[in-house]
Amino acid sequence: MESTLSRSRAFQWGLLFVGIVAISFSAIFVKWTDAPVSVIGMYRLFFTLLGMTPFLIRYREELRGVSGRDWALLALSGFMLALHFLLWMGSLRYTTVASSTVLMTLEPVLVMIGALVFFHERIRRSAVIAMSVALLGAVLIGWGDFRLSGTALYGDLLSILGTLAVVVHMLLGQALRSRISSFLYSYTVFLAAALSFAAYNGAAGYAFFGYAEWDWVVFLLMAAVPTVFGHLLFNWLLKYAGATTVSMAVLGEPVGASLLAWTLLGERLTPLQAFAGTLLIAGVALFLRYSGDRHGSPEREPRPPAAGELDAGAARPSM
Repeated sequence: MESTLSRSRAFQWGLLFVGIVAISFSAIFVKWTDAPVSVIGMYRLFFTLLGMTPFLIRYREELRGVSGRDWALLALSGFMLALHFLLWMGSLRYTTVASSTVLMTLEPVLVMIGALVFFHERIRRSAVIAMSVALLGAVLIGWGDFRLSGTALYGDLLSILGTLAVVVHMLLGQALRSRISSFLYSYTVFLAAALSFAAYNGAAGYAFFGYAEWDWVVFLLMAAVPTVFGHLLFNWLLKYAGATTVSMAVLGEPVGASLLAWTLLGERLTPLQAFAGTLLIAGVALFLRYSGDRHGSPEREPRPPAAGELDAGAARPSM
């Protein structure tokens, strides 16, 4: 019964919708607290690791076989993930949820460019055209925000830099996951990212404790809602719906986040922002379609595996 239900297309799309709504709340939660973004990122990862740690014992044999070089690459991947969180969440302090999340959809485009440079993968001409459309939309978003305020443009820049950081994280993951299981990769990268945040917070003089009760609620919500009901749910869906369907979350998140920001935060879109965002999402949608036709399914970034799906396929990290 469960197997039949899980393979139902309507059921899969229903769960995909739930996941998109869940990850769309990530930007809202960041806006709901004044705690330093590096502290938010640290506790988000820490609470996620708490849920994963009991299952680490299953991978003790694999842990012994990880080479010193791979440990170094895992640490670098975790550092880049922390940098991604720091820059992206920091961007939300300066620009709108709509601009920040829409610019993050450039991720698969930038990953393909990185794969071209470092792995010598070829890109179809149709995918290049789609990439150009997406990049034009990104430029128009920056132009529109510059006309609004230089501060908003600074937030856009942080979002793009955060996207570049997560692209490096993804490319490292592409190389590492051929030798390391999904769970062990996710756990060690999250641990390295959490430790990077802890070191940064200590050096910056940010308090580790003493935050208001509401701030702790937000830290827990960041770990639970976008991760458990968002990215871990996508992990489960990969078994039945495939990466092509799950990749629609890349396009659905900025739409959901913008609607939530309009409803809960009172943020509104200018006509230029709406046009540029639509152009960027359309470009990425076409890019995913064309690159998916070529590779079978678009490459996705690792997500932390669910407790019951420890070797599930990888997907995009939580925002």
